Amino acid sequence: MTAMLPIAGCASSGNSGKTEIEIVQYKPEAANYFKTVEEQFNATHDDIHLTINSPNDATTILKTRFIREDYPDIIGIGGDINYSYFVDAEILTDMSDYGGLQSINQGYLDIAEALEFVPVDGTYIVPYVANAAGVLYNRQMFADHGWKIPETWEELLALCDDIQAEGILPFYFGFKDTWTCLAPWNAMAVELAPSDTTKQVNRGETTFTDQYRELAEKYAQLLPYGPEDPFAYGYNDACTAFARGESAMYPIGSYATPQILSVNPDLDIDSFVMPACDNKDDRTLNSGIDLGFCVMADCPDKEAAYEVLDFLLADENIQQYIDDQNAVPCKNGDFRLASMLDGMLEFIQTGNMTDYQDHYYPSEMSVDALLQTFLIEKDVDDFLATFDTNWQRYNRDIIRMVQEYAQNH
Repeated sequence: MTAMLPIAGCASSGNSGKTEIEIVQYKPEAANYFKTVEEQFNATHDDIHLTINSPNDATTILKTRFIREDYPDIIGIGGDINYSYFVDAEILTDMSDYGGLQSINQGYLDIAEALEFVPVDGTYIVPYVANAAGVLYNRQMFADHGWKIPETWEELLALCDDIQAEGILPFYFGFKDTWTCLAPWNAMAVELAPSDTTKQVNRGETTFTDQYRELAEKYAQLLPYGPEDPFAYGYNDACTAFARGESAMYPIGSYATPQILSVNPDLDIDSFVMPACDNKDDRTLNSGIDLGFCVMADCPDKEAAYEVLDFLLADENIQQYIDDQNAVPCKNGDFRLASMLDGMLEFIQTGNMTDYQDHYYPSEMSVDALLQTFLIEKDVDDFLATFDTNWQRYNRDIIRMVQEYAQNH
């Protein structure tokens, strides 16, 4: 991506005389929402025609199009390492002059800035919606048993012991699907490791062995509170089991609630921040940008692109997305959030949020599989050593870039 060729033009005025704006966004599960937005926009705008594409595997499709210099005008992507690559490749436009940024929760703007490999001037994404990861719990079951929401690690383990003593499974895991191993890991990491751990490692200031030891040890402590063989069950199995009341809690992101409710629409779900720390005041919500919009650097009609973003950011459209996807808005405002986010609302409103550690991990490193192996073998030293070794292997170019920047600045 860093060796990309010069960028060709994209948007144009077709035979209708309208400016054509194309969006490619990476969430196919929200395709119906975006189809509705496209139709509403085109019905109310005479000078711009909007097309929104929501393909499967959109990130791969976008990278292929970039290589061919076939750029859409706007892309909808997550706040992860792919966004970091795109900023580094200088294919996104600086949107510092976009007025809509003033309404975005500063916490998510900070998260976006932190994703840059090295500091760059400007703002290159408009955070749209976020998700949050922690612990989903059966609110009715908690009320029936008088269980209290834990605020420290010690309280969490004590709660698990109490639940187990009553013959109920505290947690359900779906670790057969390796990606689910990242959910508790991320939710705990925001409290047990510096938010810029990967950057510190890239600068040669620390190691994952030093920063992740407590995290790994505590993660392994959760396993006895789950099913006997957590690696026999996948994500859908875990969602179904939790929906049927087979566990009191499920450590997963808010994105799982539609799947859970499809099994049991009447389940009363709430959530709380994973209390991995020993001091309740050190808690922070694991939340990141689930979807944000970037205008491509070559878009010839930036004003038209901004008009489209204004429409997407209209309160009624964001509320429609929230209702459809149980998402967290990145925009400040009086939005109605799903009831299963009640326990996280204070953290969202105050901006007490920290991004997912795995948003900094390269996909080639397969950290999810590395975590699954660790949870099976429970060898902390080997896991941490492998993490450090693999990081150096898969991040050579980024490490070199970061260290060169540090030398020059």
